[in-house]
Amino acid sequence: MIPKIQKILYPTDLSLNSDYAFRYAINSAKQHDANIIILYVLEGLSDSMLAMLSSDLVGVQRKKTSEEAMAQIKDRLKLFCEKELINDPDCLKRVESIEVLEGYPAEVILREAEKLNCDVIVMGSHGKGIISQTFLGSVTKRVLRRTRKPVFIIPLPKKETDIPGHNI
Repeated sequence: MIPKIQKILYPTDLSLNSDYAFRYAINSAKQHDANIIILYVLEGLSDSMLAMLSSDLVGVQRKKTSEEAMAQIKDRLKLFCEKELINDPDCLKRVESIEVLEGYPAEVILREAEKLNCDVIVMGSHGKGIISQTFLGSVTKRVLRRTRKPVFIIPLPKKETDIPGHNI
């Protein structure tokens, strides 16, 4: 018997592809009456970079970046639900939490999927934003190789999408 999907982990890099993948996450949540956890990972600084920067400066910058990412995700989520899911007033209620964490993306995704007891992971295959395709492709591969959970990989279509000018 296939386990019931109750919790979906949706890692995002805030790129166009992640917006497209969010459609699948929200659709799956609606179909299974499940909740979504949105995860954004701030990539950690290398040891050499940390050594060059003041620890106070690094701490302030990380807090600022984390708060900005959280605000951006909340704004985009609200806009997404208002524009694309106008007939689903409970759209925002499906999002259980938004997590902004620091570390290596694949490691954090795997750790949080276990820690939060997620049933599936829904993620885009490649980013088209600030982070290169190769990098996100490698994150996706690392997650696929090491997880024991079902993973839905959503590729960005070759043709132009009808995604509005916002990202989740």
